[in-house]
Amino acid sequence: MNLPLLSKLLGLVAMLIGGSMALSLPWALPLFGGDWQHERRGFWALILSMLLCFGVGGLMRFLGRKASGQLFRKETLAVVGLSWLLASALGLLPYLFGGLSAGAERAEDGAILDRHEMGIVDGWFESVSGFTGTGATVITELEDPALVPRALLFWRSETHFLGGLGIMVLFVAILGQGSAGKALMRAEMPGPSKEVRESRVQRAAWTFAGIYLGLNAVLSTALVLEGMSLYDALCHSFGTIATGGFSTYNSSVGQFDSPVIEMTITLFMAISCVNFALLYFVLILRPGRLFSDVEFRAYLSILFGASTLAIGFGLYHGDFDGFPAAVRYGLFQVTSILTNTGFGTHDFDEWNEFGRGLLFFLMFVGGCAGSTSCSIKVIRHLILVRALSLEIEQSYRPSVVRTLRIGGEPLDAEVVRDVVVYFAIFLVIVVVAWLFLLVLEPDSTWQGPQQNPHEKLMDCASAVGATINGVGPGLGTLGTTRNYAHFQPTTKLLLSFLMLLGRLEILPILVLFQPRFWRAQ
Repeated sequence: MNLPLLSKLLGLVAMLIGGSMALSLPWALPLFGGDWQHERRGFWALILSMLLCFGVGGLMRFLGRKASGQLFRKETLAVVGLSWLLASALGLLPYLFGGLSAGAERAEDGAILDRHEMGIVDGWFESVSGFTGTGATVITELEDPALVPRALLFWRSETHFLGGLGIMVLFVAILGQGSAGKALMRAEMPGPSKEVRESRVQRAAWTFAGIYLGLNAVLSTALVLEGMSLYDALCHSFGTIATGGFSTYNSSVGQFDSPVIEMTITLFMAISCVNFALLYFVLILRPGRLFSDVEFRAYLSILFGASTLAIGFGLYHGDFDGFPAAVRYGLFQVTSILTNTGFGTHDFDEWNEFGRGLLFFLMFVGGCAGSTSCSIKVIRHLILVRALSLEIEQSYRPSVVRTLRIGGEPLDAEVVRDVVVYFAIFLVIVVVAWLFLLVLEPDSTWQGPQQNPHEKLMDCASAVGATINGVGPGLGTLGTTRNYAHFQPTTKLLLSFLMLLGRLEILPILVLFQPRFWRAQ
């Protein structure tokens, strides 16, 4: 393991995080709508965090000053996994230094009696959730600047922006690592995605970053024109394009009560889950590549099919007040869960059992490979279905030799094996984490107002599904009107680990805990 090279590259990541914090500073100033009485602690918390980030980055660069050689597979996996851990650790600093409050106890007149300030575990949970695009939160009161300064709330959404396309893709685009660039991008976006030649990897990274920035700019402009403030528009744009889901309001997008805003965000959530390589072909006026892609067609089919089922069953069970409301809320929530965004406009935990079950299933689908979505991805589901179908056929036709194809192109046996192994590892992690959660979280969590202790089994399953798939809100005690604040610290640490596993597609995180990984060749 080339430790000096790792230290050098991680130092650059730390500096990138520190420099990014500067973008949150203006929102503390009165010129940008900040109340300095409440915002000054957020402002200075960001300044101190920036200094520490640059200090850590400078120290790591100094330790790696004599680095030589190139990134091989082990170093690449280490850089990816450690970068997300480092970013999450540095990202929680503004929450701690700013005395960010997860909530407060209030008197009858609304006066704050006691703040529930974030500790390291809550800060870590919030930071990991932001960078991984999960959108799970422990903050119960977002709208009071005395508890959550606007500058820190903007930083919270900005972590979505940084993590959305992937720190490593931005890393390649900005710094350029030559032959290592391809390995970095493939480790950051593994799985069956579009292949990029090594000689063109930096150009591809710039293209993806440009598309990502363009989508954010277009959506922010549209939301401002539709009535949002620039502050809210940027924060919700970051959460939409990154499929993250952090909002600046307790009631999420439902705060605006605007069908136009909801449909606009629905459209951009759906777009953000399309392979960015295919979006590039649309930009250069070659949309045929988009509509001929088998994964994109399957993604649209799942989206519209699930929306139709949610709307139909919701109307039948009386979950919606008429057909227009069913389309408005049903389409938004299905898109939000399928794309792993997690925004809310309607309390889907009050839906019928089939509707809730459908949303739980969609958590494990996700968008297309090469997008900002987490979860398993549509292409893996397609490959698994084709592979299982072929195995079933060969059980009664053992002499048949048939090539597995996706979109008319043959698949290598190694790709099929990787997909099957990924599903197996994913399933084991989900089941083990679910069992651990049932043990770690006491029954008393479900004994408060509006809680049902008999729902612990399903609520824990939805907590695992919502975090490893990057969705955020779950079912029951984790529904759209609640959050993760009442969970135990050990539970939050476990769920944070699941967020990282899901965002990095398991292996770049798991290998860090294997002693053999760190041994010399």
